[in-house]
Parts: sequence; structure tokens; C-alpha cells
Amino acid sequence: MVSDVKTEPFEEYRSLLFAVAYRMLGTAADAEDVVQDAWLRWSAADRSAVADPKAYLVRITTNVALDRLRSVRARRETYVGPWLPEPMLTSPDVAENAELSESVSMAMLVVLETLSPLERAVFVLKDVFGYPYAEIAAALDRSEASVRQLGTRARKHVEARRPRFEAGGTERRAATERFLDVVVGGDINRLMEVLAPDVTLWTDGGGKVRAARRVIEGVTKVARWLSKVVGQPYRGVEPEDMRIRRVDVNGEPALLVEGPDGPLGTITVDVDEDNLVRAVHLVANPDKLTAVAEGRTLSM
Repeated sequence: MVSDVKTEPFEEYRSLLFAVAYRMLGTAADAEDVVQDAWLRWSAADRSAVADPKAYLVRITTNVALDRLRSVRARRETYVGPWLPEPMLTSPDVAENAELSESVSMAMLVVLETLSPLERAVFVLKDVFGYPYAEIAAALDRSEASVRQLGTRARKHVEARRPRFEAGGTERRAATERFLDVVVGGDINRLMEVLAPDVTLWTDGGGKVRAARRVIEGVTKVARWLSKVVGQPYRGVEPEDMRIRRVDVNGEPALLVEGPDGPLGTITVDVDEDNLVRAVHLVANPDKLTAVAEGRTLSM
């Protein structure tokens, strides 16, 4: 039987470890595997040699996540259609914290996929969780100078693809809510009014359910695609048997489409400086809806 001495520090930081792993990997399933592996290493460790349990656990989690990220990248390269992160329900404390919700947004996680594994680790630890470079260098067993270079490179990469806008969180949230209202209505003309000219639509079916195999680009094509699918049967479920709920997913307002047997998909968006929708992310791969179906909540 595992002693309380081993269990209590781990349980105290479990949410933090999952939050780090999820941002590193983009899926709840992989993050949970990493946390479980971290637990096994923690329980086998010599406790007398651990001066700072939190730092030790974050170090283990980061390195296990790095190893897993390198292995899953090969599978993602052969993924059928666009690959999107696994959506997770988020609690009010995430939605109310602009920086926290941004760090876990679908749009940000998509950008993080374009970083190298080491760049992603440094960005997550430094820019999201605020760890000093010295601690990150120790965790990654690298020099502080090299870690600083990785952090600078990662930050420039992220900022180039995900510029920060002056519009407040309330305005952005209102723009998102407006789009979701229009989507439910299915009016193509109203859809075109809330979409940015260069909007992109990402639909992740993983080759298991009906979805676009490529990213759809441009306001006309995206509006036409969305207006066609709304009100249509999906996965054998008739529209009258579907339920559309407003939920918070990855720190943003979202639509959760459900059938009699569980979730059919989630819809989240990213908005630009004019509060127009510049990206729509639709996750329908059943393998990526498990956390939502179970009601699991990302709390930080």
C-alpha cells in the first residue's frame, strides 16, 4: 500500500502536472498517461534526496512529456485530415483569467504544434507557468543560455502566428457568442458578416467520421460549408435528436453538439483584432471527445 508521505505531495500538484502535460501534448489522454508515468517515478524515488517536491515533479513530468511528444509527432504526420487538440471543458477560473484561457485555447495549442518539442517545453514552463530560466535549464538538463535562446525563438514564433490584440476579453467573448448564435441559425448571409475575409475552418474527424480532409479557407467557402452541415443528420443522428449546448471549452465559449449516446463534436473559434472570426475549430473525432463526455474539467 502506498504511504501518505508519497501520495500527498503528488496529489497536491496533480492538477499542475496535468496542466503542464496537456499544454505540452494537446490531448487529455496523453497528458494523463504522462501524469501516471510521473507518479510511478515519484513513488520509486528516494524521498530523502528530494528537496523540492514541486520542482522535482514538474521536472519529471516535463521530460516524460517531451519523450511522448517526440513519439506522437510521427503519428500526427500521418493523421487523416487536420489534427486538432483534444477539447476539454474548463472551469470559470480559467475563463475569467485572460492569460490562462489564452494559454489553453485551441488556437494557441494549434500554434504550439508548430514548435519543436524543446521550444514547446520552454515556452510552456516560462511563458505560461512563469518558471525562471534557471529552473527550466535544470529541468531540461541544459545550459541556461541555450534555454534562453529556445525561449526567445519560441516566443517570436508564437507571436508571429498568434499576435496579441488590444480588444478585451469581454469583447472577444461577445464576438464568439455572436458567431455561435449565427451558426445555430444557419443563415449564410449572417455567417459571412461575422467571418474574417481570411477565415480558416479546421475539422478533425481523424478519418473515423465525416469531416473535411483539408483546412477550408476563405469567407465564402467556410460560410457555405457551415450553413450546409447545420441541420443535417450526422453519424446516424437526426437533427431533432441532437442537442446543442453552450459550454466553456479550453477557456472560450463553445458549442457542444450531443446525440442520444454522447458528444458528436465541439465548435470553438478564434477572433481577430476586429472581433471577426478568423478560425473555426470543429472536433468530431470520437477518440477526442472522451474527456468532454466524461465531464472532465481543466482547472488551470
